[in-house]
Amino acid sequence: MHAKTPCEKANPTAAGEKALVINLDPLRYGSFAEIGAGQEVVRWFFRVGGAAGTVAKSMSAYDMAVSDAIYGKAPRYVSRERLQMMLDREHRLNLERLTGARGADTAFFSFADTVSARSYQGNTDCHAWMGIRFQTSPGAADSQIVLHVRLADQENLQQQEALGIVGVNLVYGAFYLLADPERLLSSLLDGLTRRRIEIDMIELSGDAFRDVDNRILSLKLVEMQLTAAAMFSADGRVLQASDVLYKKPVLVQRGSFRPPIRVHTDMHRLALAQMSRGEEIPQDSILSIAEMTMSNLTAAALEEGEDLLQGFVEQVDILAPAGLTCVVTHYPEYYRIAEQFVRFTEAPIGMAMGADTLRAVFDETYYQDLTGGILEAMGRLFKCNVKLYVYPFLDPATGKVVTAGNLEVPAAIRTLYDYLLDRGVIQALEGYNPELLNIRAPEVLKRIRADDDWERFVPKNTIEQIRRTGLFGSDKA
Repeated sequence: MHAKTPCEKANPTAAGEKALVINLDPLRYGSFAEIGAGQEVVRWFFRVGGAAGTVAKSMSAYDMAVSDAIYGKAPRYVSRERLQMMLDREHRLNLERLTGARGADTAFFSFADTVSARSYQGNTDCHAWMGIRFQTSPGAADSQIVLHVRLADQENLQQQEALGIVGVNLVYGAFYLLADPERLLSSLLDGLTRRRIEIDMIELSGDAFRDVDNRILSLKLVEMQLTAAAMFSADGRVLQASDVLYKKPVLVQRGSFRPPIRVHTDMHRLALAQMSRGEEIPQDSILSIAEMTMSNLTAAALEEGEDLLQGFVEQVDILAPAGLTCVVTHYPEYYRIAEQFVRFTEAPIGMAMGADTLRAVFDETYYQDLTGGILEAMGRLFKCNVKLYVYPFLDPATGKVVTAGNLEVPAAIRTLYDYLLDRGVIQALEGYNPELLNIRAPEVLKRIRADDDWERFVPKNTIEQIRRTGLFGSDKA
């Protein structure tokens, strides 16, 4: 453990105070490599004084040919791949050059960022990959924090300022807040507001974070409203939306998936096939996403008396056999989900839903906060290449099968609905299994807990997992 400085004891929140704490800490020594928006992070360490105790090297390589010559080529210059190349090289050089002289008393680090800030060309995709590779003590195995930041300020100088602050916050958090990852997350916005910065991905790895589940941290980003959405691969890796969705066609299926039932599987299968035919694209080129809302996760946790974070991890795990990418959002409205994906891809976007959900989509009461009401909501939902693929619903009150074609909507919006139907942006799914229409997830959940003949309602690839792990209150095998 290092001796705390007076500033550190005061729990600093300002970037200058944090930079000074680090400069006065004899344990920390390393390098800064910054590309794309000036050397905004290391500038704080020079500004407050004492940087010679912290900064072994500071560099930038703005020319692409120069950057490639130093770090090697990456698919995109502002990307996780390029950031990782920078961290790997700079940390390796620190260890090679400095271990012999001061390795016994020094914990080395390398900080890097690669940035696309606002320029004279007026680019609107302003974002940055940022990370730090570090030792927690002299000679310790490496640890690493990587995050993706979106810059919302309209002026280049403001973006540079925000980038510098969040970078200092990251370095300070890596050195002094490891024992409390949630506090580390919240500290990233010290001196900033959510209107200026969005942190939509974070990953902690290495020796200091062996017990950290990055899925829980990413859910915390959504819960703390540091971002509107978090994304995870089927095998549990944390993903960054712009990298995963880049030019990709997407099929989104919203649900609580408590538990996944055969209706979910049938809906996905039919929507995937119908989207592939209609858009003339291969099925295997379409990214299939299971989307859950934070409000639904919270409500389920409260209802069941479960831990929100653990319940969420279980739901991601149960979707893994289907190979689905999982997304958690703050969005109850479908048009906002569409807008989230349209930010990152111009390819077709499909949304699979039941006819009962479609009925709710056309409930005008959901859009009272919009100046243009339901007309504005539909315009925002369908303004890009978005289509709804609708699975039938068996109305328990009438026994009638409700489809996109015979759905009853209020007379005031009947013309609007028919127009969207005629345009083909709302499509009824064909070839569904009528035997599945009676299956409802809440009833299946009750059957699982009572161990009452539930297996026939659940996809085969999830039965064994539910039995093995005791998910949803089932009896363990």
